Amino acid sequence: MKPRHSRFLMLALFIGLAAASGVYLHLHRGEESTDDAMLDGHNVTISPKVSGYVKTLNIDDNQLVKAGDVLLEIDPSDYIFRRDKAQAAFDAAQAAAMASKNNMETTNISAPSNRDAAQAQVDAARANWDKALKDLKRMQRLTDEARSQNQLEQAVAAEMSAKSAFYEAEARLRTANTAPRAIAAARAMNNQLLAQLKQAQADLEQAENDLANTRLIAPMNGRITNRGVERGNYVQPGQQLGYLVSTETWVIANFKETQLKNMRPGQRVAISIDAYPDKVFNGRVDSIQAGAGAFFSAFPPQNATGNFVKIVQRVPVKIVFDPIPDSTLTMGPGMSVEPVVYTLKPSDR
Repeated sequence: MKPRHSRFLMLALFIGLAAASGVYLHLHRGEESTDDAMLDGHNVTISPKVSGYVKTLNIDDNQLVKAGDVLLEIDPSDYIFRRDKAQAAFDAAQAAAMASKNNMETTNISAPSNRDAAQAQVDAARANWDKALKDLKRMQRLTDEARSQNQLEQAVAAEMSAKSAFYEAEARLRTANTAPRAIAAARAMNNQLLAQLKQAQADLEQAENDLANTRLIAPMNGRITNRGVERGNYVQPGQQLGYLVSTETWVIANFKETQLKNMRPGQRVAISIDAYPDKVFNGRVDSIQAGAGAFFSAFPPQNATGNFVKIVQRVPVKIVFDPIPDSTLTMGPGMSVEPVVYTLKPSDR
């Protein structure tokens, strides 16, 4: 082959490659992609709030459950006993508080009335004593011819009786004057019993809550994963018994910070999942994290060092499926995906 023909062929090949590259870049302009992405979703740890032996187990590995389903039940016998005991204590405290309230209301009325009655008795006794004392003095001024010895003795006895009645009435008045203290004591007793009633009510609510917590309820739709409990096991509060993974999933894609210039929430995304290489799922950008992923790691980088080297950071971008994929497809957190974000409008492409 002549050199001229070789140069011509090389030039043609170069022009073809340049043209193909230009066409490719033109067709794919406004596209940002990454293979540093995976599926994510809600993940709830299954753990009890109370201790006991597992009486009923309704779950198995990878089982699909719905929100409200009973996952397992702890033997409730001890908690029923505690609930009944707390109920009895509450009923007793309620009865005592009611009796104390009635006593306080009665004391509030009777104590002032008793004081007024005692004061009236004192006034009447004083008047009777004054009259008896005047009768005695008048009898004493009479001569023996004007009154008999028996009449004098009767006047003396009447005066002494009236005097004694007066002192007795004064004593009852002093007792009745303690009405404010009696009212305060009744009120204090009522407040004490009300506090005991409130404590008994709290104990009853706690016992009822513990009894309800013997049944573990699914908080959302999802699949049971990594189940680690069997019927008859003794479980304790906070013990990890497995996971409930939501059927709702989304994509967390870690784009380079240099790829975010034109990326906005709402932009269309094409999603490829490694598990389904023949399918392309549609989605949209939901939100962009305010900060690089490395900054929120357990050991964020410290750049204030003498050997600092600038590295392009990755920023997590949340991408949601639109529409939601078929629920029969096995999709869960950690599965690898490759999203392509279209940062240009279709009309600008």
